[in-house]
Amino acid sequence: MDLFKKCYDFTRADDVKSLGVYPYFRAIEENEGPVVLMQGRKVIMAGSNNYLGLTADPRVKEAAKKAIEKYGTGCSGSRYLTGTLDLHIELEEKLAKFLGKEAVLLFSTGFQTAQGIIPTLVQRGEYIISDKDNHACIVAGNLIARGANIDLLRYRHNNMDDLERVLSKIPKEAPKLLVSDGVFSTGGEIVDLPRLNELAKANNAKLLIDDAHAVGVIGKGGRGTASEFDLVDEVDLTMGTFSKTFASLGGFVAGDAKVVDYIKHFAPALIFSASPTPPSVAAAMAALEILEKEPERVDKLIANADRVRRGLMEAGFNVIEGRTGIVPVIVGDDDIALTMWRKLYDADIFVNVFVPPGVPQGRQMMRTSYMATHENDQLDLIVDTFKKVCKELGLIE
Repeated sequence: MDLFKKCYDFTRADDVKSLGVYPYFRAIEENEGPVVLMQGRKVIMAGSNNYLGLTADPRVKEAAKKAIEKYGTGCSGSRYLTGTLDLHIELEEKLAKFLGKEAVLLFSTGFQTAQGIIPTLVQRGEYIISDKDNHACIVAGNLIARGANIDLLRYRHNNMDDLERVLSKIPKEAPKLLVSDGVFSTGGEIVDLPRLNELAKANNAKLLIDDAHAVGVIGKGGRGTASEFDLVDEVDLTMGTFSKTFASLGGFVAGDAKVVDYIKHFAPALIFSASPTPPSVAAAMAALEILEKEPERVDKLIANADRVRRGLMEAGFNVIEGRTGIVPVIVGDDDIALTMWRKLYDADIFVNVFVPPGVPQGRQMMRTSYMATHENDQLDLIVDTFKKVCKELGLIE
């Protein structure tokens, strides 16, 4: 058997491309935030995680330029050795203060952050308990830990009764890490954090919440899930990314100083990876400063998402209800999803298509997401275009 045989046997992408409905790896030629240039034409972007619309903000771009002038384009080393700048430390301190935690540690990507936290903290004889719908970065961190013979258990998505059942099978006194998305990236639901926290405290578990889609979206001034439920002091660790609200690239973990310091000295994902680049850090810091000065951007983001959510639901679409920047429309079939994407794209609307294995069978969806910088006429056009396309496909009357 040839190692590469599976590669040459993979034809699904080519088949979809031949039908003209391939939705992935589409190149963006210019990016203004809510409007992008694709294939030489302007398209309304309804699939980006640029929640506050800061990737095109002049203040963020200027901060990145100045960082390059001062530090160069990269750090050429890991944080552990030659890759720490005063810029990294400054952002860590500002972000810790913003989140109400003692300390923050930066990672080079959000995906990498979970791999730096989970296998580092959980050892043999200890347990990881994880929501089945957690983001792939958490899954990857869990798998690394499981490869070291660490016990991993999962519970049904955001189902606290099932979590209680899972916990009942584990010795109460055993150390545990309970991991969940704060805002789930596919459906946009918010974790039942009050109940999650109760179960954690009753079962000797520490809480790790992934706020990739929550910071800048929910909580007081966009401070995330723990803030949303007034549980900042109860959540042990919060992780997140700079690739969404913070208009950059990188990740972070926030928590008690001693815990963060331990991760800093033992996480291979940090020690053996080049540190976040100067322009990335400077851009994230500028975005954080804007969020602190202009919290009304969070309100505008939610108002924009609600406008579309309400319009689609009134039109009869199967929309997952929520109160975040994510508005998913369930269509339940691969071919319908891909055809719908193409028709929306041809009408100058770009959305994301989720099909298996990214979502379970029957949950195929158009995953739309919104920015604080979308205008009402753009949002209304998205709703109207959805209605027009789905009438053509016979999906709504």
